[in-house]
Amino acid sequence: GVDIVGESMRQFSSHHDVAMELINSVTGVDEEGRSRQRILAFAGKRYLNAIERNPDDPDAYYNWALVLQESADNVDPNSGSSKDALLEEACKKYAEATRLCPTLYDAYYNWAIAIADRAKIRGRTKEAEDLWRLAILNYEKAVQLNWNSPQALNNWGLGLQELSAIVPAREKQTIIKTAISKFRVAIQLQFDFHRAIYNLGTVLYGLAEDTMRSGRPDVSPNELYSQSAIYVAAAHALKPSYSVYRSALRLVRLMLPLPYLKVGYLTAPPANNAIAPHTDWERSQFVLNHEGLQKADASGQPPSQSMDRGRKPTRIAVEDIVSVSASADLTLPPGAGLCVDTVHGPRFLVADSWEALDSWLDALCLVYTIFARGKSDVLAGIITG
Repeated sequence: GVDIVGESMRQFSSHHDVAMELINSVTGVDEEGRSRQRILAFAGKRYLNAIERNPDDPDAYYNWALVLQESADNVDPNSGSSKDALLEEACKKYAEATRLCPTLYDAYYNWAIAIADRAKIRGRTKEAEDLWRLAILNYEKAVQLNWNSPQALNNWGLGLQELSAIVPAREKQTIIKTAISKFRVAIQLQFDFHRAIYNLGTVLYGLAEDTMRSGRPDVSPNELYSQSAIYVAAAHALKPSYSVYRSALRLVRLMLPLPYLKVGYLTAPPANNAIAPHTDWERSQFVLNHEGLQKADASGQPPSQSMDRGRKPTRIAVEDIVSVSASADLTLPPGAGLCVDTVHGPRFLVADSWEALDSWLDALCLVYTIFARGKSDVLAGIITG
């Protein structure tokens, strides 16, 4: 008779010895790294003992995977120990943790990061493509388990962006559009999430470059460039100390419709009658800057008060805004409805299309967030400086 239990225990321990050997092989780059690694090796041993006592403990696998993943970050690039091997072992432990507990959000999220790190090591190869697809699936799983995670959505978007650089051209557009939607949802969950704001700016910039090259008539590259510049400017305004944002802003600042952040068309009711019949609503140019949104006059400039003979122009000051949302109000003229709720009551406008609505919503929310964080002067400097 074969000693099945003994045999499976031997396989179990040899498999786990590999992981412990890898953890013990990491030396760390400096003294701090070495002491950190000693703690990790100690923790690894503890989780291994926990698994030997109870092989069905998902948390022990999850924590052990974290130890392996952190050891991989500790690898001295000049040493013989393999970062990739550590990450691969971490992935095996995450797989085990999620098998034992399919609702472990953090395990899917960190597993995706480990897979993404393995993909980065492989450049733009078929192998990297497969790993990016796997990382994306795990980010998706993490978001399904915890939809309120801007960080997972942002990483999901970055994974799609990386994948789009490897796949054939015909697939690229679809993947980029999906990436854009992930970054936008991340920002909607956390309006001052400057990394996602910046990432959205870079992905739109790349899309503008592609559109210029392919000359597709249905999208204006200039529109994409100026949208890209809005997000980069907003990221910089929220985090002026980041040199990455500062240098990106130098590249895109002149793509903004200076001295405004955004210029575009909206259909609005007459200034003195918000419930006027649809025939009285007028499509006209609006300008948005750090102070708010207002209707431009025929020359494209905001109207001066004297010319206006007592009719108050359509203007919404940023400090009066309470909320900004898409509006399905059935009494509005046809189109993509926009409701800006203010301390003086709601103001309704209609955008030309749902895509145009999205970009107005984002721009208004970002201007408000920058104002609420006390950074309006930084934004003012960008657009008027």
